[in-house]
Amino acid sequence: MRSLSLSYREPIVMVKGHMQYMEDHQGIRYLDGVNNVAHVGHCHPDVVAAGQKQMALLATNTRYLSAEHVQYSKDLLSTFPPPLSVCVFTCSGSEANELALRMARAFTKKPEVIVVDW
Repeated sequence: MRSLSLSYREPIVMVKGHMQYMEDHQGIRYLDGVNNVAHVGHCHPDVVAAGQKQMALLATNTRYLSAEHVQYSKDLLSTFPPPLSVCVFTCSGSEANELALRMARAFTKKPEVIVVDW
């Protein structure tokens, strides 16, 4: 098996995580500062409980409107200055990137983009 990542030579087979740590198949524990849940941790009890509660009711995403989306939008926007008055939710990082490109093109009225990759 080959890894596409440049952060290690051999892929690490992770089997579980808790809060800021991940554990591999050999029982070695790693401090996770780069994964996609670093802001709340792996298996945070509050996040797990909220997810279980929602999935017991309806398993969906931001494609459909819900009272929770509306309330979260209002709560979030109340922390921003008045010119920032719209929330757009996406279902994935690639969808968020696509939206950012579309918004930049609409704002600048130019189709070109510069990509910096390092």
